[in-house]
Amino acid sequence: MYRNGEKVIVNDCMQQSYEYVVTEEIGNNFDPGFKPYLSPKEMLQMGVFEGKYCNDCREELPTDWFKNAKTSLSPNPDLNYFSVKSRQSLSIWKLKGWIVGPDPRGWFQWYCRYYLGRRIPDIDQHQIKRWRAFRRHKAQILSNCEPGNWSCRPRQRQALLQWAYNPNI
Repeated sequence: MYRNGEKVIVNDCMQQSYEYVVTEEIGNNFDPGFKPYLSPKEMLQMGVFEGKYCNDCREELPTDWFKNAKTSLSPNPDLNYFSVKSRQSLSIWKLKGWIVGPDPRGWFQWYCRYYLGRRIPDIDQHQIKRWRAFRRHKAQILSNCEPGNWSCRPRQRQALLQWAYNPNI
């Protein structure tokens, strides 16, 4: 699975019969302006989205991504890398216009699919633009926290992690 030209069929709680074709090698050929620090697998292992994000869509994603991933049947902030509540409801995401294209779970779902080799140029550019804009949080941490003080701005650090940035800056 996830070889160039292969079709991925998605059937989970949020999407039925959605299909996409892998057009790039897994983890490669990213847009030159998109250089995430972490892979989706690394993010899941570190602790993101209170362990709840991918529970019903595991069939779409590589099984090795879930080896040592921090998951839970219900949201658990203690599973997050910084042990803080870090997510807003899907209804807020929709209200703010953060759900675009065929990815009803938002940016991280787009990133997982992009990492696996799906490409949709307009959607990709939109999400990469959002990712670039998120680096403002890195600047705020660098401006307001002493180096090595991981307890400074833990919610912002958790947010950086959830956008594939290095939270331990």
